[in-house]
Formats: sequence, structure tokens, C-alpha cells
Amino acid sequence: MTMTQKPQIKIAATYMRGGTSKGVFFRLEDLPAAAQKPGAARDALLMRVIGSPDPYSAHIDGMGGATSSTSKCVIISKSTQPGHDVDYLYGQVSIDKAFVDWSGNCGNLSTAVGPFAIANGFIDAARLPKDGVFAVKVWQANIGKTIICHVPIVNGAVQEIGDFELDGVTFPAAEIVLEFIDPSDDGDEGGSMFPTGQLVDDLEVPGIGTLKATMISAGIPTVFVNAADIGYTGTELREAINTQPAALARFEAIRIAGALRMGLIKTPEEALKRQHTPKIAFVAPPTDYVASSGKKIMTSEIDLCVRALSMGKLHHAMMGTCAVAIGTAAAIPGTLVNTAAGGGARTAVRFGHPSGTLRVGAEATQEQGQWVVKKAIMSRSARVLMEGWVKVPV
Repeated sequence: MTMTQKPQIKIAATYMRGGTSKGVFFRLEDLPAAAQKPGAARDALLMRVIGSPDPYSAHIDGMGGATSSTSKCVIISKSTQPGHDVDYLYGQVSIDKAFVDWSGNCGNLSTAVGPFAIANGFIDAARLPKDGVFAVKVWQANIGKTIICHVPIVNGAVQEIGDFELDGVTFPAAEIVLEFIDPSDDGDEGGSMFPTGQLVDDLEVPGIGTLKATMISAGIPTVFVNAADIGYTGTELREAINTQPAALARFEAIRIAGALRMGLIKTPEEALKRQHTPKIAFVAPPTDYVASSGKKIMTSEIDLCVRALSMGKLHHAMMGTCAVAIGTAAAIPGTLVNTAAGGGARTAVRFGHPSGTLRVGAEATQEQGQWVVKKAIMSRSARVLMEGWVKVPV
């Protein structure tokens, strides 16, 4: 018996690398009508594009790469906010479960938003310099924050090729400077930078005990603990943790305890649908180690070591939003991050991660007894990998 099957639909899309992540970028207007608004239809579409949920955790039948860094979708539209060029909405697609997490931003893919906006006609060509740098003002719609992407322009078009090297990315590219404006406090929660009111808390974790923790909402809500307190050195590479189910379960227990204390969830069960936030990271004083590329990182090159988990796995480098949290916490004397970096006031920090090093600038001040950070700055790069259409079964 023959069956009539509907053909796949095709949707204009661009596959881009931003920082140490990559994802599928869409213009809102190019999505099917049902997916142009939040809801089940949009989530189902993006999951099918990526190839989730996939019990094989391989994303063979989709555009995803079966890691938290490569299971991402971005929707760009003309900005609804005064003084901004585009609205940027980010969806973290779960690999093996049927959901899309909209609770936070991707700092790495933020880098690609500026180039995408320019290349896709969101910026009036008359505003662009023939040669120079153009600042794309981005409204990050997930968390209600402003990001400024300083995009290099050559002959009126985005410059992608350059000699800027970013640890965790194989080939050099053109440098894009990102400014995260007023990153402290996760916009969708409306709380302070330190939701518990403390720079360091005693965090009770069922089955583990009490851990010192710095819980901060800057860039993305993040729970920092000391590497030594959980049996690590802070120099671990992915394989040391991601191949250990018991270790991953312990990190998830810490993350859930932190999420509860930060008020991000009300019950532990809610964490299953909020895997993207908060992040969990562990810090240690600077130490020599060999990065995943084989490059030796020397103590003299870094201020501290940081390892962070995303979507339940140790990240191969560092999430951009978590880097903002690291830079912000490092600028505030008394946090675990600041202490690991040697203490005292600072306006920038260079930390070691599994793929190498990263520098983040942030300046913290106290206003009416509350710590605030006006901006965090870091350099990344971005590149178009493919453009055309994605095809999706219906």
C-alpha cells in the first residue's frame, strides 16, 4: 500500500559559529506562522531542526552537534526596544528530552548576532562605514538586557577573516568585542546580583553536605563552589568528569540546591525543565595544566582556574555568559571567584578553562549597599558556516 507523505518544508536559515558555540539562526519573519510566536509549535519546530529528542544523543537526523555548545537556535527580529537594532531570542535545545529552555542567554552566540543582523538587512546600509567598526545594539529578549556587538566592517560588509585567536576555536577569525550592559541581575527574575544577599553562602546539598558557594546573577545565574571542596583541582578536562555518571549526578545535585536557594525554582523537579540555568562552576587558584589542545597553560598566564558545566556536562571551553559571571564575581572582593584569583579589587581577570584562557573585564561598584556592575567586556569571533534553508518534516 502506498501512502501519500507531505514534503518537507524549507525555512531560510544560517548556520553560524559564535565564540565557542554554533547554532541555527532564523529571521522571525521566515518561520512558519505558528512558530512566529512562543509556544509548542515553535518548540517542536526547533527541536526537529536540531534533531531532538534523540535517545542516541548523536543528532544524526538534525543540525545539532549533540553537545550543549551545538544544540542551539536563535531567532532575530527588528527590535521592539527604542535605541536597539535587533531583538535576539535564544533557545537551548535539550539533546535527549523534548523541551527547549528559554530561561537564559548564550553569550557565545551573542557574538554572531551582530554579523547576522548586518548581513540580513536589519541595519540600514547607509549607517555602515565603508571600513571600520559598527556597533550593533542588541536587545537580549530572554533576559531583558542590552548587548553591544562591535563588528569589523571591510568594504561595507562584515569582516569574518582575521588573526584573532580564541582558545576553544580551531582557526583564527576577525575579533568582535562584546559589551554586556548592566549584566548584574538576571532580568527575568528581577532580583539582585546576589539573590541570597550574601557573597558566600553555606549551601546544603542533599547527599553531599554543606559547601561554600557564591551564587550570582550576572550574565547568567551561576553557582560557584571551590574545586578543592568537591575533590577537584580546577585543572580537569572534559573526559575527567563527563565520563563519570556519579560525578555528573553530584554536580546536578549542587546545581539544584543552588537553584532553590537562588529562587529560580520552587521544587527540585522543576530543574528538569530548567537545565540551561543556573550554571554550576568550580574555581581554584592558578595552577599549571595542559589544555585539551595540548598547549601548556602556565600559572603566570592566569589569575585562577575555572571549570563550568552546561546542560549537565563539563563545557569544552567556557560559556560566554558564565564568563561574564566570572568577571563580575572576580571584581567583587570576598566572593569565591575573587578569593581564588588572589583577592582584592580588580577590573579584569584572565582565567584558565579546559581549552585555554580567556580575559574578561568588569568593574564593580557599591550603590546604596548593593554591588552593581555597569558592563562586562570580552573579545570573541564569529563566522557564517552555511546559509540557505533547513528542511523540516511536517
